[in-house]
Amino acid sequence: MKFCPNDRTLLVPAKKGHSTVLRCPKCGYEEEASGTVKDAYTHRSSVSRKSDIIVSQGRSDAPTIKARCSRCGNEEAYVWMQQTRAADEPPTRFYRCTKCGYTWREYE
Repeated sequence: MKFCPNDRTLLVPAKKGHSTVLRCPKCGYEEEASGTVKDAYTHRSSVSRKSDIIVSQGRSDAPTIKARCSRCGNEEAYVWMQQTRAADEPPTRFYRCTKCGYTWREYE
């Protein structure tokens, strides 16, 4: 791992033409990646928020409560809470209908 000499941020690999450089995402500093560094770096970036809401997948062991679905009128829903805003604000409560799968949320 290499760090930017300007602001100590981790340098990430980036393509520049046909070569690979190490670039600071904060200030834009670049340096050429050496052969061993080029081979050692594999940069993949993927973010999936779906993994945060596993209980919403309709699993039978997820907690359920009495809540009316506005789409189908069913009276039971899976429930989970997730921190979607700043830490000093209350979490958001999500519901998923056990019958039709419609998902809605309530802010506390």
